[in-house]
Formats: sequence, structure tokens, C-alpha cells
Amino acid sequence: MNKKKIIIGVAPVGGWGEGNNNPLTPDEIAKEVYKCWNAGASYVHLHVRDEKGKLTDDLTLFRETIEIIKAKTDIIIDGSTGGYPSLTPYQRSLSLDVPGVELASLNMGSCNFFDGVYINSPKDIEFWANKMKEKNIKPIFEVFEVGMINNAINLIKEGLFKKPFLFDFCLNFPGAMPASPKNIIFLSELLPEDSLWGLVYYGGEDFIFMQTMAMTLSATMVRCGFEDSPYIAPGIRAKSNVELVEKIVKIAKEIGVDIASPKEAREIMGLT
Repeated sequence: MNKKKIIIGVAPVGGWGEGNNNPLTPDEIAKEVYKCWNAGASYVHLHVRDEKGKLTDDLTLFRETIEIIKAKTDIIIDGSTGGYPSLTPYQRSLSLDVPGVELASLNMGSCNFFDGVYINSPKDIEFWANKMKEKNIKPIFEVFEVGMINNAINLIKEGLFKKPFLFDFCLNFPGAMPASPKNIIFLSELLPEDSLWGLVYYGGEDFIFMQTMAMTLSATMVRCGFEDSPYIAPGIRAKSNVELVEKIVKIAKEIGVDIASPKEAREIMGLT
């Protein structure tokens, strides 16, 4: 009997800017991604950022980063369509215009977010979905609240995307749905047939515990990295993204799960 394979993703750039060993320049990010790829990561989630880590609509550094990464690895590039409300839907989707991007986050609705509102209107979602279809980029449906699953199902019914359908449960963000075993099971049971899911767990010091729990609850994708949480254990910050990847790999093997290579991840996710 073949073991289940886990797809490990890394989101290496934290949103807090400089410090905390946060990679910022194209060379720094690419070097970190290379090490994570060697450690077992199959995809990398990246925003379009400037040299200080802030979101921007200038693609220069993003393009350079992708070129360096692709020259050294076969890791899957996951571009973000997230961003500040001040950015237009077009600005938030600029990562889709860069060659080499195969996956992209597709936020499936609006919700309270920290001290504001994370706006993803139906019109914006339709715009991003059609652009992904046009660029042959597969979405990962980002779910912050339970109603967003129904939004994704309605989009799937339009026939824009092929199976399997990919979902991230984005939990523990201040103002949105909290993370718990009960909530994760609840969300997973609402998914349409032929769906795969993963956990994006924000900020908690129990980050490794939560991702371990997700693996035991049949997650296919596990994401780690400084964008989500820098904690390798309660009260202990990881020195690098690589430490987080290595920890997830070690735990996966200890619970009897194999790690998918980028080639295997492409097959599992249905990427062309």
C-alpha cells in the first residue's frame, strides 16, 4: 500500500518588513527558497513586494526573484492575489503576468481582518478567476470563513477550472475564523468532490502543532514560513524558513507520511 504524500509549501517573506532574519532581496529570497526546496518544499507562495517587504505594484523584484528560483529549482511558484484594500484588483493580480507562475491564491470573499476589512468582492473574484483561466494558472481557493466555500462551489459550477479543486483553510487571522480541530473538520466536510485542502495557520506559537493536526486530519497541503508564523515551538522563533520546513518534514515522516516532490505535487494538484 502506497503511503499518503504531503505537499509542503513555504511562504518565506513575513509581512513585518526588515528584521527577524526575514529575506527581502531577490537573492536572499531565492537562496532561502533553494534551501527549502532541498529540505522538501514543493511550492513557494510569494507576493509582489518591494525591497522593504511592503506590497507594491512594481514587478521588477518579483520577476528577478522568480527567474533566480526557476534557474536553480523545479519548485512550483504560487503567486498571490492578496493585498491591501488600497491596491486595485488589477494591481493585486500582477503576479499572474509573470512567466513561471503555476498556482495562485484566490480569496473567496470578504471578512474582518485585523483592524480593518479584507475586501474581495464577487466582481473582483470573477476578475481574478477569469485571469487565472486565461493564463492557465490553477487557483488555490482561500477560505477565511465558512460561507466562502459556497462562493468557491458556485465558481466551480461555472466550469472555469479542472479537478482536483484546491482549498486553503486560512485560519486564526484576527477577525476571521479561528483554528480548531472542530472547525477544520467542519470545513473539510463541506468541500465539493475531488477537492484537496491544506491549512494556512496565522501567527500562533503552536504553529507546528496545528500543522501536525492538519496532517492527521487528511490535509494534502501544509504551508509554513515567516509569512504565516515564525514559531518552531512555543516561545521559540525559527532562525530561518528552512528550519520550519525541516520540522514539518520530520514530523510527517514520524507519522508515516511521505513528502511529495515538485513533480509529484504537480501530478497530485493537476497542474499542466
